[in-house]
Amino acid sequence: MVMKKGLKKCFKILFSLLFVTFIAGLSLFFYYTKDLPRPEVFTEAQLNLSTKIYDRTGKVVLSNIYGEERRTYVPLSQISINMQNAVIATEDADFYNHIGIDFGGIARALKLGISAQSLHVPGGSTITQQLIRSTFLIPDRSIGRKVREIVLSLELDRTYSKEQILEWYLNQVPFGVNIYGIEEASQTYFQKSANDLTIEESALLAATIQAPSFYSPYGKNVDALLERKNYVLNRMAIVGYISEEQRDEIKEIELSFSDRPKTVAVHFVNYVRQQIESIYGPTFLETRGLRIYTTLDWDLQQESENIIKEGVTSNINRFGAYNSATVSIDHKTGQILSMVGSADPWGKPFPEGCNPATNCKFVPDYNVATQGKRQPGSSFKPFVYAEAFRKGFTDQTIVIDELTSFGIWGGEEYIPRNYDGRLRGAVTLRSALAQSLNIPAVKVLNSMAGLNDSITLAQKMGITTLNQPSSFYGLSLVLGGGEVHLIDMVSAYGVFANGGYRIVPSAILKIEDANGNVIYENKNTPRKVLETSVCEMITDVLSDNNARAPIFGYNSNLRFDNYKVFVKTGTTQLNVDGWIVGCTKDTCVGVWSGNNDNTPMYGGVGESASGPQWRRIIEKSVEIRN
Repeated sequence: MVMKKGLKKCFKILFSLLFVTFIAGLSLFFYYTKDLPRPEVFTEAQLNLSTKIYDRTGKVVLSNIYGEERRTYVPLSQISINMQNAVIATEDADFYNHIGIDFGGIARALKLGISAQSLHVPGGSTITQQLIRSTFLIPDRSIGRKVREIVLSLELDRTYSKEQILEWYLNQVPFGVNIYGIEEASQTYFQKSANDLTIEESALLAATIQAPSFYSPYGKNVDALLERKNYVLNRMAIVGYISEEQRDEIKEIELSFSDRPKTVAVHFVNYVRQQIESIYGPTFLETRGLRIYTTLDWDLQQESENIIKEGVTSNINRFGAYNSATVSIDHKTGQILSMVGSADPWGKPFPEGCNPATNCKFVPDYNVATQGKRQPGSSFKPFVYAEAFRKGFTDQTIVIDELTSFGIWGGEEYIPRNYDGRLRGAVTLRSALAQSLNIPAVKVLNSMAGLNDSITLAQKMGITTLNQPSSFYGLSLVLGGGEVHLIDMVSAYGVFANGGYRIVPSAILKIEDANGNVIYENKNTPRKVLETSVCEMITDVLSDNNARAPIFGYNSNLRFDNYKVFVKTGTTQLNVDGWIVGCTKDTCVGVWSGNNDNTPMYGGVGESASGPQWRRIIEKSVEIRN
């Protein structure tokens, strides 16, 4: 009887202990799981996606723009089965069989944690748990966080298919510094889609997941990366995704990585970025996964870059000119086809140790095409002649080429000279413009076109920098006395080519959001700013090889026999700047040559310093676009 009472008392005590333990465990469970996010809102989570800038075809990626994360989301159907198998074999071999957690792994992890008398619990994570951890939970390894992780993993596995969970994981996991998701990793390291990854490439990418920074292909631990790649192959063989014979053969395959990615067409891309950021701001640009389709013709861009670089190499030796820039525009649409802001955007300033803001002959990252304000020399003359033609003068109007004082300008007597120092007497406006005679040009501005009206016309045609009172420029304006942007000059010449219609230069065709919705589309509208008859007269004069031959010769860089090209050169005082701008029926091209710090060239003029480059780009534009 006493024994029965003792057993009864023991059972009561045991039951009480179990009940207290149950209540305590339940309390702890609710404590750790309170305020947990609902797994069903996983699909609402905003992944930071990198914005991509493309050429006009959408096939060439010019640049990725990203903030802290660089990512391109792809569905599981567009991820190689090799990659799926490599990740599962390495990270979670029982992925398709468990319910979101691996109880054996958790037991091992808890045992290790208890034996170490630590509150930190290592290991035991399934792919589902890793996904939950990176999406919802703070990065600590406490028991409390582990409980939350388990609860959410069970719920996620219950709510979604294994395929959906694997898709999210492969788009979420980091593969390197700022490189998130398998598509971004595949494009970065192998320049191919994730759908095309081979077994060995998949094994290498899966190997980086454990420690993305340490195992970076661009870091100092490549040997360790390749060793872990072989471990992944071993795991794939053990799980049964490949045979041992395949594993041994694949281990012998030598892998090569793409060069560390660089932005291409860098000055153009920066120009695009500035425009986008002014509309949406930099944060939106970096995280919203925009697809920006630009106007750039990739073939013409590559040719232009090579031509400019080769031209500068020659100009350094011939004229002491260390830089050149070019812009090509489809004058019918205003679309920028190519832009080279300097001879080598990845180069170093010259001379070594110079200050880019003051005394560098060459500044690599400065975009002369859009940022530089340079005097255009005689390439500005067509705007003044166009204003004269508007007022009834013609290409056959006579002007006297003789030494002339135009009074006091800028505190001293203004007596311009022709470039060659000669005087020709009576000449037609056709001859004066074609041969780029300075004295007749000043007379046209002073007596026919008018200073104020010439500035107004230039502004209407697209010159944006002439913002000072006309007295600031004086009559030297016609000889290039006002600073301009190269892109403005090329665009303004497009008005002549278009029969008087002004189209603002554009760099963007359309912008799509991450879901493919068009949020911006280029709808550039032409505006009539100049009479068609005036444009026809200007283009006829500037394509008249016989009229310009007395100065330029009959076989200069300006002569074209198989198609019409109108063109004008420009050289500033002391040969500081060498210009050439001209157009075909489809494309306008401008080239500037000189030094960033305004150091004069020795002997270089527009036709000789910029002419060879300009002609080659014109010829390539005709070849590519026809």
